[in-house]
Amino acid sequence: MVLGTLDAAWGVVITVALAVAAVAARALTPLAGIVAAAFGAAIVVLVGYPYLALLILFVVGSVLATRFRIEEKREKHVQEGTAGERGVSNVVAHIVLPTALAVGGGLSPPLISMPELTILYASALAFGAADTFASELGVLAGQARSILTGRSVPPGTNGGVSAAGEGWGFVGAVVTAAVGLGLFRLFGTPIPNVALFLGTVTAAGFLGCQVDSVLGETLENRGYLTKGSTNFLGMLSAVVIAAAVVGIAGTIA
Repeated sequence: MVLGTLDAAWGVVITVALAVAAVAARALTPLAGIVAAAFGAAIVVLVGYPYLALLILFVVGSVLATRFRIEEKREKHVQEGTAGERGVSNVVAHIVLPTALAVGGGLSPPLISMPELTILYASALAFGAADTFASELGVLAGQARSILTGRSVPPGTNGGVSAAGEGWGFVGAVVTAAVGLGLFRLFGTPIPNVALFLGTVTAAGFLGCQVDSVLGETLENRGYLTKGSTNFLGMLSAVVIAAAVVGIAGTIA
């Protein structure tokens, strides 16, 4: 479902303008802004405006969560970047899979049907929102425990979770599912039944966030993974979970 020339041109202009605004607001580093603009432009050209809109809202939500009580985070040395800005590794980790899914859905013939694409794409971003909300808002809880052993660890530790963080992670997944459903319906994008969409996106996003925490404790803390690669694998796990649910649902149906 590649956009027509005029719609595609407008989509690219909007994407670049928003990336420039994000850099100007110091939400992204300049290089991260360039990467976001390039991948975002590919997404809107290949699969259209609802996918770009969901990506933009994810970024806005992430920025708000990251900037929330930023001075307190800086005092505790748990802030993103130097002042809450996202670097290129973070952007790449969160945008490569959504773009790959857009390529799969935008080819002719498509490798992924549009109803399946809506779930997989939204699940990827639901992970991103869950992970960001859990880390950026959960870190303010003042206490955390290892996701594997339950022992007390300093807030911000890889693999450390808290009740507040888990709650915010679930909120991030639920909100992404609800907003995605609204956007796809608004733009007339075919989706599976509502219960399957909402349930799968929410569960995949939240569970992917748990996978991210496990990988952070077991592999990132030992130097086998970087933060970016941990995020990428966490998002990949969310997409795999969603694909499995869609496959099972299709078999049952």
